[in-house]
Amino acid sequence: MKPNYGQRLRAKVNAETSVSFLGVYDVFSATLAGKHSDALFLSGFGFAASFYGLPDIGFISWSDIVAYTQRVRTVLPEHHLLVDIDDGYGDPEVACHVVRLMESVGASGVVLEDQRRPRRCGHFEGKQLLELDEYIVKLKKVLEARNELFVIARTDSSDIEDIVRRVTAFANAGADAVLVDGLRDLSLIHELKNLVNVPVTFNQIAGGKSPVCDLQELEQAGVSLVIYSTPCLFAAQTAINEALLSLKVNQGSLGVVGDRRVGVRRCNDVLLDNLSRRNGEAKVTV
Repeated sequence: MKPNYGQRLRAKVNAETSVSFLGVYDVFSATLAGKHSDALFLSGFGFAASFYGLPDIGFISWSDIVAYTQRVRTVLPEHHLLVDIDDGYGDPEVACHVVRLMESVGASGVVLEDQRRPRRCGHFEGKQLLELDEYIVKLKKVLEARNELFVIARTDSSDIEDIVRRVTAFANAGADAVLVDGLRDLSLIHELKNLVNVPVTFNQIAGGKSPVCDLQELEQAGVSLVIYSTPCLFAAQTAINEALLSLKVNQGSLGVVGDRRVGVRRCNDVLLDNLSRRNGEAKVTV
C-alpha cells in the first residue's frame, strides 16, 4: 500500500505548533539535510541553480521537477517532502497533471504561486500576478485533482490590501495553508491569522526581502509553517569556494585541514546509507 504522504504531513501540521522545512537543491543535499530534519523543502530556486545553472525565472520544466522529487523520495522514504512547483508550469490543466504526478511519486505537499509568466523568485522585483479569479480557478482545479496532497497557496503580492484579499480567497477555496512570499512585516501575520482558519506559512531566504527572525519570533507572530529555502545551496557555494581557494593556497595539495574535512570514506558512507534505504536492507558496508 502506498504511504499517505499528504495525510501524514497534514497530521504533523495539526499536531505541532510549527513545522520547519529545510530547503535542499539536489538529492545529495536532501540526504544531508534529512539527517537534521524530517521535513524538507525542494526549492525551485535551488533546483534551477543546481540542475540548470540558471536563475529562478521560469526555466524549470515539470518533468524535471517530478523526476527530482522521485529521486529524493527513493532515498528518503519516510520524510515529509514539500515541493515548490512555481505556477504549476502553465495553465490549470498542466498544473493538475503536475499535481497528480507529484502525488504519484511521493510528494507530501506542494506550493502553488499566483505569479504570471515570465515569473521571478519571490524575493526579487519585477513579478507579475494573475488576476485573483484566474488563480482561484487554477487553485480549485488543483485541489480537485489531488487525492490527499497538502497544497499551500502562495501569493507574491506586495500590497497589503491585495494580500488580505488574496489570502482570504485562497483559504475559502480550500487551500491547506497560505503563504505570502517576500513579506516585509511580520505584523501582517497576526491580521492574516485572524482572517483565515488555515496555517500561515513564512518563507525565509538569506539576503531576501523578509526580516531575519528566529523560530520563536515566528511562532509568536502566528506562523505555523516555516520554509528555509536555500541554506544548503548557499552553504555549498561558500564551502566550494573555500575548498578550491585552499587547494590553490596549498599549491595543489589537499593536505589535512582539520577533522571537519570530508574524505572519500565519509562521503561514501552517506551514499551507502541511501542505497540501503532504497533497497530496504540493512546498512551496506564496504
